[in-house]
Amino acid sequence: MREFVLINITGRDRPGLSAALVEALAEGGASLLDIAQAVAHGALTLTALVEPAAGSSAESLAERLVQACEHLGVQGDVQRLDRQAYEGWAHAQATPRYLLSLLTHGLTAAQLHRVSSIASGYGLEVERIDRLSAPVRLDGNPAHVPHGCVDIRLQGAPVDPQALRAELLEAARELDVDIALQLDDLYRRHRRLAVFDMDSTLIQAEVIDELAKAAGVGERVSEITERAMRGELDFRASFKERMALLKGLDVSVLDEIGAALRLTDGAEELFAGLKRLGYKTAILSGGFTYFAKQVQARLGIDYVFANELQVEDGKCTGVAVEPIVDAQRKAELLRELAAREGLSLEQTIAVGDGANDLPMLGIAGLGVAFRAKPLVKASARHAISTLGLEGVLYLLGVEERLL
Repeated sequence: MREFVLINITGRDRPGLSAALVEALAEGGASLLDIAQAVAHGALTLTALVEPAAGSSAESLAERLVQACEHLGVQGDVQRLDRQAYEGWAHAQATPRYLLSLLTHGLTAAQLHRVSSIASGYGLEVERIDRLSAPVRLDGNPAHVPHGCVDIRLQGAPVDPQALRAELLEAARELDVDIALQLDDLYRRHRRLAVFDMDSTLIQAEVIDELAKAAGVGERVSEITERAMRGELDFRASFKERMALLKGLDVSVLDEIGAALRLTDGAEELFAGLKRLGYKTAILSGGFTYFAKQVQARLGIDYVFANELQVEDGKCTGVAVEPIVDAQRKAELLRELAAREGLSLEQTIAVGDGANDLPMLGIAGLGVAFRAKPLVKASARHAISTLGLEGVLYLLGVEERLL
């Protein structure tokens, strides 16, 4: 009858300790079936599942391992397992894994307790927890609350995915954190195309509202924009209505407005990281190409698709030039770009804030509602509201120390 030995070793780490522990495991020709090691704050944890060599017993192997731990000055908990216990463990390795990312300013134990308790209530058990954010600087500004991000690896299948998502959304609102739950599959760390809305996503403004202010119709256009972004108005119709109000605007104001546009915090860090990872990037905007080209130059973006601002005799005509980049056009462009790059949609990322971004967020492998309107945040699979755009890198599993 086949038997196995499971050993959990803990102790203070020191040079050569791992090698000495593995040497002890190797004595007698035992087979190594599983192993995991971690060192945190100088404390080592090593877990190994081994099978005795032919002609040797699990009991004698367990005794040798206990003696080795005593000799090395570490604590060892040794258990003998039968074939049924081993097969139960092996079967569990095939169950789904999920990654729950917890993003916040100033991570607390209460936040971690809340989300892990919710996950457990839906049949997901915590397998491991990793910090992705950088260590807190003790010599920094006390008023500055640093980023905090941990990845919680969960095992199992949620009993009610919709109810789980709703409860996590409510917890995120109450705790003032961002929570993203993703299937830990092949694509999570291997996406290669990222597309972005521009206005109120990459830049801190709605350009059409800034143009309207210059034209003296700021309040009227801003109100229409807000309703369109909330999903209360059809984007195409509202865009044409707003464009008509800009008729006669002198194009001399464009450079001044463009110069005043501010990138959203974290945009430069995000695009620098995406470029290092080999991503292709694109702006898919219901705004205007004139301004999108400026953002493209600043961030090194590969593609730009936006609306044309028609001008005659130095004045805006107020005519919406077809094809208008609306919600469906954004989704179509994402499909086209993925095909052009030889990628599946699962390998894409889409980020936006308005209702006209929902179709592209829905078909992308990773769709992120960024500082979005309530309807968009509730409808998108993932949302970032507490951090800047650099938070997208955390959802890709990127550790801050690598940037």
